[in-house]
Amino acid sequence: MPRETQEVTVVTGAGAGLGCAIAHEFAHHGSHVGLIGRDEGRLETVKKALEAMGVRAVVVSADVADADQVEAAAEQIEAALGPIDVWVNAAMTTLFSSLSDMSPEDYRRVTDVTYHGNVYGTMAALKRMRARNSGTIVQVGSALAYRAVPLQSAYCGAKHAIKGYTQALRTELLNEGSRVHVTMVEMPGLNTPQFDWCKSHLPHRARPVAPVYQPEVGARAVYWAAHHRRREIYVGRSAVMSIWGNKVFPGLLDRYLARTAVSGQQTDERRPPGRPDNLWQPVPGARGAHGRFDDEALSTSAQLWATTHRHELGLMAGALVIVGSLLKAGSRRSTRRLKRR
Repeated sequence: MPRETQEVTVVTGAGAGLGCAIAHEFAHHGSHVGLIGRDEGRLETVKKALEAMGVRAVVVSADVADADQVEAAAEQIEAALGPIDVWVNAAMTTLFSSLSDMSPEDYRRVTDVTYHGNVYGTMAALKRMRARNSGTIVQVGSALAYRAVPLQSAYCGAKHAIKGYTQALRTELLNEGSRVHVTMVEMPGLNTPQFDWCKSHLPHRARPVAPVYQPEVGARAVYWAAHHRRREIYVGRSAVMSIWGNKVFPGLLDRYLARTAVSGQQTDERRPPGRPDNLWQPVPGARGAHGRFDDEALSTSAQLWATTHRHELGLMAGALVIVGSLLKAGSRRSTRRLKRR
């Protein structure tokens, strides 16, 4: 088919949460969007919202843990929208539980969706982008890829693995001289529906580690990363503190998280018995991007603004240095004149 003038973006895990917010962010900027997820009804709801914004959207129901389904989804999206410019790997799941209470099957499922699903999405994108020598792959990472927390060992391990293979892939592309760009966006705790539908063995309802940000903050970071050749960006002050804190004093953070992160990932409300979870099958019903933490979630991040405006901040700092130097020189001249008098 003829090439469309608009950008074409694929988002995995697009039916709800951060993936839904990312799809809306790209559509807001005029991108056509391929939506991949397991729940077709939820994807259709997102599609209608995007089409109301004046862009085209294609829905493909697929489990990212199945490489063949991901490849078929990429083929279907390109046939409908044209060559893929940006691929965003946002699909994930987690299991709130101590390691000793998990089954091997559940642990592998978290790994298959969160890690292998990311790998399969990257493979499908690379197959097309390398041939055209253009395109961007955005890996939705997490501060937990650097600093793991208790009760989410499977998810943290998967995010660590994504960081590792992405670093290897980046060097391979550099060796080839490829113009395909791969970037990572390390997220903080976000107010998404995952805390009400991820499988949990906790006695109380799960929650993100504070401070909590709205998913639109993460979505804006993903869009920015897709259009600037930065290898990695951190989102939110909590992500920066976790990542750098772990580099400086990891042992101290071990003890701090042992004391605070178990209770810090649970509310005071008891977990409803028999609550459905999405580990093996999607939980039906429209969910949207937000979870139940709107009252505390932050809609902006000064840290994100600063990291995406480094050039402007550098110019401002340079201007302040020049102004300071001029003022200091003027003060010295005034002092010398007074002394001569």
